[in-house]
Amino acid sequence: MKQLFSLSKIYLTLAVALFSSFFAGCSRQKEPLARTGFYFDTVITVTLYDKQEETLLDECFSLAEIYENAFSKTVKGSDVWKINQGKGKPVKVGKDTLTLLQSALSYARLSEGKIDPTIGPVTKLWDFSASSHAALPSRENLEEALSHVGYQGVMISEDSVSLFDPQAEIDLGFIAKGYIADRMKDYLISQGVASATINLGGNVLTIGSRPDGAPFRVGIQKPFAPAGTPALTLPITDLSVVSSGIYERYFELDGTLYHHILDTKTGYPVQNNLFEVTVISPSSMDGDALSTACFLLGLEEGMALIESLENTEAVFFTSDGNIHATSGLKDLVP
Repeated sequence: MKQLFSLSKIYLTLAVALFSSFFAGCSRQKEPLARTGFYFDTVITVTLYDKQEETLLDECFSLAEIYENAFSKTVKGSDVWKINQGKGKPVKVGKDTLTLLQSALSYARLSEGKIDPTIGPVTKLWDFSASSHAALPSRENLEEALSHVGYQGVMISEDSVSLFDPQAEIDLGFIAKGYIADRMKDYLISQGVASATINLGGNVLTIGSRPDGAPFRVGIQKPFAPAGTPALTLPITDLSVVSSGIYERYFELDGTLYHHILDTKTGYPVQNNLFEVTVISPSSMDGDALSTACFLLGLEEGMALIESLENTEAVFFTSDGNIHATSGLKDLVP
């Protein structure tokens, strides 16, 4: 497998939730230009190191708003909202929504349904933000919701989407942020930007390297440690780093931890002794989908999937405290 970046300087020291503090030391001649906002229910930050123009950030955040208003299942009038409210009738959607949905379906097929964009009826039964009054969905409600999950029932015809099951619902949360990060990167490159970072709530995508030629250093959150505690720090040039883990959105009830990565067969959080999966790849959309897919597949199948893909590496954190890396990263793990 092709090694994606130099491992000559690996620092065993992050927090996927907020990487920007690790992008220090870019250039002593001028400070980077950064902007932070709140989209997709998370904090996002775009930082420009070479071509520092406010209008570039204006456009990036305009894209964030446009895509949130297209892909969010909760924003009334979004493409996804209209599909879900369409009760099985064809709904005309934008080109980006079609592209994203087609990619989501391809990953559903690749994972043999482990990830499924029609998981919406199940995800809305869970509330991982209400830890003070956490409750489990009833088994009856989960079984009813699961009966409407099946990516094979998504029908795309030209610029329209329909659901074979009128009670099915699309949820693109496992892939949307990665797609948006890629589009931001495309825009910045088209404007001549050669050094930048895009952080969409832990989906970190870099453009080039730091102005001095050194790689960016992107940290990976240590599971269940205080925010900002890195397990590893990777030197990254022109690549994406995306993590899926169980340590941010979860609640505990009667001594059991329930997290947001749901098994499409049972409707409950998947239990496979994984705490976190981080994928390094050229595309943030691919990394976003693959990190979730690999988490759901488990350590052995997830590792095998990554090893079968070109220009893609991954790190798996297991509940016993061990770190497992794919072949291109073996020098990372002692």
